[in-house]
Amino acid sequence: MLVINNVLVSDDLRLIRFVCDLEKCHGACCVEGDAGAPLKEDEISYLEDHIDIIKPYMSEQGKQLIGKTGVFDYDSSGEYVTPLIDNRECIFTVFDKKGIAFCSIEKAYEEGKINFQKPISCHLYPVRITKIDGSDAVNYHKWYICEKALSCGKKKQVYLYEFLKEALERNYGKEWYELLRKEIEE
Repeated sequence: MLVINNVLVSDDLRLIRFVCDLEKCHGACCVEGDAGAPLKEDEISYLEDHIDIIKPYMSEQGKQLIGKTGVFDYDSSGEYVTPLIDNRECIFTVFDKKGIAFCSIEKAYEEGKINFQKPISCHLYPVRITKIDGSDAVNYHKWYICEKALSCGKKKQVYLYEFLKEALERNYGKEWYELLRKEIEE
């Protein structure tokens, strides 16, 4: 384990090779699981304030459900998560013609309509952050749906911390990421 500015980082980030392969997994992480994506309170506020801008990018089912549930739900431990459509895909999931899942929030972001890319838990996936004695613990979430990403990472020779550079910088800052990179590469 590495400790970077009071953040505990699993060795998996420097040992596991990983690159999402949407052509093979079809964005299963947006569909599978027992709860929606974890949300922070400020993310909920942002989504509530900008939902009318995001709605045109959502599926019809998502639009209908958001009118009933709002932008968040609770998981079994009472944490904030995105609502699910029929206990399956995230309410913000849309599918392209190939059946690949994409995020309607991210679509609005990519088109310059909003300045919020997507929930940080989604951006960081397959990493999950938990709290341990007031510190963040950054851990790899091993899940069978990402087996193709492990193969792709090996083929492309990309480590998990490299794949998640943008997301880690978004969450902890560029200086923090540079400290992580130096620690790993030394």
